[in-house]
Amino acid sequence: MLRVYLTVLIYVGLILGSFAGAQVWRLRYKQLLDDKKYDEDYDKSELKRLSVLNTKKEKHDRSKCLHCGHVLAWYDLLPLFSWLSTGGKCRYCRKPIGWFEPVIELATAFLFGLSTFVLLPGLDSGLSVAMLVLWLVACVLLVILFAYDFKWYLLPDSINFGLIGVAVVIAALKLFDQQFSAQAIVSLLGALIILPGLYWLLYAISKGLWIGFGDVKLCIGLALLLGRWELAFMTLFLANFIGTLLVLPFLASGKLSGKAHIPFGPLLIIATIIAVLFGDHILRWFEAASLAIFV
Repeated sequence: MLRVYLTVLIYVGLILGSFAGAQVWRLRYKQLLDDKKYDEDYDKSELKRLSVLNTKKEKHDRSKCLHCGHVLAWYDLLPLFSWLSTGGKCRYCRKPIGWFEPVIELATAFLFGLSTFVLLPGLDSGLSVAMLVLWLVACVLLVILFAYDFKWYLLPDSINFGLIGVAVVIAALKLFDQQFSAQAIVSLLGALIILPGLYWLLYAISKGLWIGFGDVKLCIGLALLLGRWELAFMTLFLANFIGTLLVLPFLASGKLSGKAHIPFGPLLIIATIIAVLFGDHILRWFEAASLAIFV
């Protein structure tokens, strides 16, 4: 039965990954329009290219090729398979589509499959099933935030607030499942202090030079998803550890300067996913290792 659920949810992940990829481009187009409206710096060539997404004069919002503007048919929108069938090119203008969309689709499918494999065997009530569904919804939002921040160094407010909304419901269900015990409430507050509290402090001290305020809002959603101070601390450690491993080789080779702008949102998202799915296993391993060393 687990194999059936895995197969179904992996394909659902592909479909929602396709949706996530489309939303990333729509969010970018809206961002460029807002930048133009408020006299902010923006890429005029990019705005012109994405203007095909303008749907003000259309009754229905339809997906289009970003190069030629051709409205895509249903067979052009089959997740991953349509991209493979055309060799990664638009069926109509033959210009390359790129790797951005299929990578998002595969990442979402992988995340759905991994979450199902790890969390499904432990489900024992309707409440836990609801939390899994909400977690998968949160995963789609996390993929959008990851892709947008990775590509443009920004975290859209609309997706951040959507993540916070979903995370509030998940946190409330967890507290309900634990009968709103004082320990659970204190642990949740600890998570909110460790992640968004610390990042807000860094934002305030640096006046936005080290950390963007979008990262602070992201951390609110992540802390609510984690729900426990131990997992929040683990996320903070893992995000910095992974970032160090990725950045050090480039710094050592001179390919990256010390003043380079590095998006921290993707690192926080990866660390949160690890903590949610494997946090309890890591904590048990750490506790066993500590006992073996000190006892």
